[in-house]
Amino acid sequence: MTVDVVPVALGARSYEVRIGAGLIERAGAEIGPLLHRRKAAVITDDSVAALHLMRLARAFEAEGITVTALTIPPGEASKGWAQYARVSEWLLEQKIERRDIVVAFGGGVVGDLVGFAAATLRRGVRFVQIPTTLLAQVDSSVGGKTGINTAQGKNLIGAFHQPSLVLADIAVLESLPARDFLAGYGEVVKYGLLGDAAFFDWLEVNGPVLATDAEKRQYAVRRSVEMKAGIVARDETEEGERALLNLGHTFCHALEKATGYSDRLLHGEGVAIGCALAFELSQRLGLCAQEAPSRVRAHLRAMGMKVDIADIPGDLPDAAALLRLMGQDKKVVDGKLRFILARGIGDAFVADDVPPDLVKTLLEEALAGR
Repeated sequence: MTVDVVPVALGARSYEVRIGAGLIERAGAEIGPLLHRRKAAVITDDSVAALHLMRLARAFEAEGITVTALTIPPGEASKGWAQYARVSEWLLEQKIERRDIVVAFGGGVVGDLVGFAAATLRRGVRFVQIPTTLLAQVDSSVGGKTGINTAQGKNLIGAFHQPSLVLADIAVLESLPARDFLAGYGEVVKYGLLGDAAFFDWLEVNGPVLATDAEKRQYAVRRSVEMKAGIVARDETEEGERALLNLGHTFCHALEKATGYSDRLLHGEGVAIGCALAFELSQRLGLCAQEAPSRVRAHLRAMGMKVDIADIPGDLPDAAALLRLMGQDKKVVDGKLRFILARGIGDAFVADDVPPDLVKTLLEEALAGR
């Protein structure tokens, strides 16, 4: 299978996202030209390390590159101050210099955490993303958003720090648990919903076979990355258009906080529920036809995904408390909640004048369905 190359055009900080099967085995050759000295520091999590770290290490060693590696516990709980300090101290112990390369080898948690450590180490060292989950390949590894969670909310401490290269090996996705693959699909379907109705049409037909059909999986990853790369190139630091990538995320982040960033709700599951709620809110505001939210929910259900707040196990706060959690979101501007709403599938826009009472009513009804 060929390797697709998607450029992220950011002037002097431009880089490529390379997408294809077998890129882990070729990582040494792919990353080698970026190195000023033949060494690389890899940070991964225990789960990815057990499955794939030896293959990555061999790929570096085959090119004469010395590898040191640190593993962290898997899961969203690692994306905080404790592991950020541990990763940063370890990189200093490895004597990583500004011109060296730090490799983030894992899912979105590893990529965000390691990217932020790279952004702040010596005021910025270079890093490469090798994302190992569908969610990370189509979303979090591209665009330079890095950060950690705090007690106050998700991703509230962070920096924009672009990688030097992204290697998305679609073969590694075959080792993902079904739930993790579907969680990543929440970000894939988001791209169709926010700006490419034809892609959503394609996903309605082909979504169910992405886990088993490598060629279609590669297309889905490539199209998602193309959309994100284009938006990032036009609006790197989220002054305008890039906010569209947050479709579903205002709801999602509140639900993640309410569930303690635990495996009760994976990020991509929250995105899917958030997208369904965003389309429902859009319909209630008279922005889109009733069939739009129905179609979104029908597709997510056909994929076997979480669709409604009722699908989240365990207790949740009431609507007023969820609304307060939304108020801590990064997308709040001048104290007003910003939502990404839609005039239809493939036609999203930013709105900061949504009546809080309408959101509260929507949440109350969603919670009542539990």
